[in-house]
Amino acid sequence: MPIATLIAAPGGLEPSLAESLRNAWGGGAVQWLAPDQAAEFSLEDVPGNLWQVWEDLQKLCVDLAVQPAEGRRKRLLIADMDSTMIGQECIDELAEAAGVGAHVREITARAMNGELDFEGALLERMALLKGLPEAMIAEVLSSRITHAPGGAALVSTMRAHGAHTALVSGGFTAFTGPVAEALGFDEHRANALGIENGVLTGDVARPILGRQAKVDALDEITARLGITPAEAIAVGDGANDLGMLGHAGAGVALHAKPSVAAQCDLRINHGDLTALLFLQGYALDDFA
Repeated sequence: MPIATLIAAPGGLEPSLAESLRNAWGGGAVQWLAPDQAAEFSLEDVPGNLWQVWEDLQKLCVDLAVQPAEGRRKRLLIADMDSTMIGQECIDELAEAAGVGAHVREITARAMNGELDFEGALLERMALLKGLPEAMIAEVLSSRITHAPGGAALVSTMRAHGAHTALVSGGFTAFTGPVAEALGFDEHRANALGIENGVLTGDVARPILGRQAKVDALDEITARLGITPAEAIAVGDGANDLGMLGHAGAGVALHAKPSVAAQCDLRINHGDLTALLFLQGYALDDFA
């Protein structure tokens, strides 16, 4: 049996809207997960006009997801980092420090939209950072990197309920390490920056972790845990996340590029990272 979930920013979900949609779709009683923010109700079938209603609700800054109720509480969270668990793209912030910010941001945007090969785009951008002092990494981390809203609650709540959490990035371990530690992830994976004599070499260690590496990480971690990819929830925003999002039991496109969101059934454009908890049926009172 499917379940419909409505999610908005705090205070952004009118009770009358939830009741109206429930009535239109002949759903079960509305259950509030968070007052004026998240609600759900059961359905007999997936509505034929789902995506038209989704489009209409987007104009009201409300997210809508319909998914099977059974098995939606997951045992693994696997998350992208840049523009997902943090509000920035680390390579862009390093580029700003190196004085080549605008050029690198353009390449990043095209790569994340799927217009450029990820590996080639990464190497092109890294070449522009050659000679940047290694000390700039700590400076960027402390002054430019911010955690995305709801991320700490997402990780701590899933861990409190027995789930494993992994941060998997096409970025760099110099950033995933501190971010994973700060947010409480169980583990992290990313690329290793080339550094010699205290400066960036303009290269990264091989093999380069890209789209396939995220899929492989999902397979490896679930096998190690003795679970299946169907028991995982994945979240990301870029084209290199699509393999992982499609392979996980629940793949959530969070504030994603339009070309990425269009390929995912679970799309969050207005809620924050706690939306992943609401999608799994957690109520605000369940948050760690």
